[in-house]
Amino acid sequence: MATVKQTYIFESGNELAAHAAKQINYHIMGYYPITPSTQVAEMLDSLKAQGKHQIDLIPAEGEHSAAGICYGASVGGGRVFNATSANGLLYALEQLPVQSGTRFPVVMNVACRTVSGPLDIKGDHSDIMYALNTGWLILFASSPQEVYDFNICAIKIAEAVHLPIIIAYDGFFTSHQKRRCEVFKNDEDVRNFIGEYTAPFSALEPDKPITIGSYMNEPDLMINKYQLHIAMEKSRKVAREVFEEFGELTDRYYSAAEGYMHEDADILLVILGSAYHTAKQAVDEYRNQGKKCGAVTLHSLRPFPSKEIVELCKNAKTVVIADRQDSYGAGGGNLSLEVKAALLTAGVMPKTITRIYGLGGQDFFLEDAKTLLGCGIEDTTDHFDYYPKVAGEKNEIRPFFEPISEQEASPGVISVEEDEGKFKVKGATINQTLKIPKRLAPGHGACPGCGIPVNVNLLLRGIEGNVVLLFQTGCGMVVTTPYPQTAFKVTYVHNLFQNGAATLSGLVRMYRSKQQRGELPEGEITFIMISGDGGMDIGMGSALGTAIRGENLIIMEYDNGGYMNTGYQLSYSTPKGAKSATSHLGENQYGKSFFHKDTPQIMAAANIPYVATVAESNPQDFIRKAAKAQMYARNYGTVYLKALSACPLNWADKPQNERSVIAAAVDSCYFPLYEIERGKTALNYNPEDSNKKIPIIDFLSLMGRTKHLKNEKYADVVREIQKETDRRFKRLKAMAENPLL
Repeated sequence: MATVKQTYIFESGNELAAHAAKQINYHIMGYYPITPSTQVAEMLDSLKAQGKHQIDLIPAEGEHSAAGICYGASVGGGRVFNATSANGLLYALEQLPVQSGTRFPVVMNVACRTVSGPLDIKGDHSDIMYALNTGWLILFASSPQEVYDFNICAIKIAEAVHLPIIIAYDGFFTSHQKRRCEVFKNDEDVRNFIGEYTAPFSALEPDKPITIGSYMNEPDLMINKYQLHIAMEKSRKVAREVFEEFGELTDRYYSAAEGYMHEDADILLVILGSAYHTAKQAVDEYRNQGKKCGAVTLHSLRPFPSKEIVELCKNAKTVVIADRQDSYGAGGGNLSLEVKAALLTAGVMPKTITRIYGLGGQDFFLEDAKTLLGCGIEDTTDHFDYYPKVAGEKNEIRPFFEPISEQEASPGVISVEEDEGKFKVKGATINQTLKIPKRLAPGHGACPGCGIPVNVNLLLRGIEGNVVLLFQTGCGMVVTTPYPQTAFKVTYVHNLFQNGAATLSGLVRMYRSKQQRGELPEGEITFIMISGDGGMDIGMGSALGTAIRGENLIIMEYDNGGYMNTGYQLSYSTPKGAKSATSHLGENQYGKSFFHKDTPQIMAAANIPYVATVAESNPQDFIRKAAKAQMYARNYGTVYLKALSACPLNWADKPQNERSVIAAAVDSCYFPLYEIERGKTALNYNPEDSNKKIPIIDFLSLMGRTKHLKNEKYADVVREIQKETDRRFKRLKAMAENPLL
């Protein structure tokens, strides 16, 4: 019988994680959006706008920094929260042993997802298994109810043993599926359950100075890791006690592992996460047929519940272990290997069968669970296999389109000549460049009015000859390359947000190396990286490194002002005041709270030969700058172009109006058109000269995401935006007038 007041809500696993975090009222959340965990930060931001909690949500520029934010906050002695998935977890992985090795508790939710590549955003367990050796406690929830419950228990367990903890659950299955769940009715009851936290050490007590993260040699490091081991082992008892106390309050009891119909089962299916509930249905069907089957799942991956697994499996003749992840070449995924090791160590010797299933978010139906149990019933001799077997056929790799010859791509309509330290472009009119074949075909899946294909095609209209394109992850990549199709008529490469520029620079260097060795013919290829959807936030370090090395390539950013491919969260290029999924409107918030990043000026500070801004509202200027970019990239080094790129879906305007919205951005000087050529700035268009300059609110009011700023209560915000816009434009004009800048 529950002893605390509870209420029912209908929410998803992500939303329940946020609900628990709200009730705990953490001090800090450092985060970076990544599907399918992003909803956690989105809901917390929405609740913050409503004044429902005091958590300081800090948007990082990548998961590595988000983990650093959390670590820094934790050494300050407060309660800290995070959420991530897939490659985000891997990007942060370096920070995880730092957190555990210095013994500061943090709670992180991981909505498990396939690790790229190839890119797949659906759920399996290939990400969470990378965290097994990081010294973090790991709980695994099989339902939205467990996500909530484990989040309440996790902070209490972590603080008791001074270790960070992960709550893992299936991406899109548990993370997004809504269920009717019980939660504490009163936030105070949650806080009473977890108790006050007094950190044994804090970096915020000047009268008690400490050193955190010392350099260690033998035997000190050995002692440190042994103490971590002791803490991990201690957590077994602590978790049991916390789960028992939680059960007395809520009437929901948990253990490190649980079984269903396992006591007399001849055949057991060991399976993680949401698939456990499907496995129980399969057990029921087989039991109705007189076949002794059962199912087992784990709620704790670290520490691994060896004794509990042995106890649950000791009577079985065959144990089928289903892994939603493979440890390639090891004869099973990590779950399989550890279950087998636990049984062998205890001298319990049932036959074990491993099946790799559900990779890339493949659905797991009742018939699939019955098939896996059937492997034990039929007494198969295949101890390891994939289910289903999907080797596919070996096909010759060939272009989707007929290749564009260099001659076809070089109609000679563009002439670029160097004159007094600058490149002069002749020809390259809108009509003339129609002769250059499109490298990006119309057969893409972009939303109506999307600026990405418009900007990419305008860029390529100014570039003759052979082209290789690299796209960072983002909408531009997703809508053009749904396997096995492609919208590209030229060679295309993809890599993740944080590493696009470095990847392309490696390809450029290989091209030059092979030419120098006589392995490729003389000639020219223009290498272009297309970035957007926040790619110049998380990928800024890679881009700057490439620029500083002076690699011969073009970086073109389509700035759509948000992380659009994950459902529109704020990026550092989002306008101040704009509402997004992580900058909600409410009595406590007015949208994004800080100004957009001035990426062209940042890239110019790397002393690259050419930086320019371009807009589809000024197509002739766009094409001319693309032609210059090609010549600078070929002859001098890295080039950076930035286009303001429309996103009707998330800007909340109409596709047919996008060119006028872009023009308003230019005329308000929010997005001025200029170029920096070998360190010297030229203003290409000044709306003041033709009396076309408009107030910033005239641009912002054209988009639903910023239309609310017209309300008088946001007048101070608009004045701040106008003041900063004017400051940046005055500075730009002064630079253009100065012969040295």
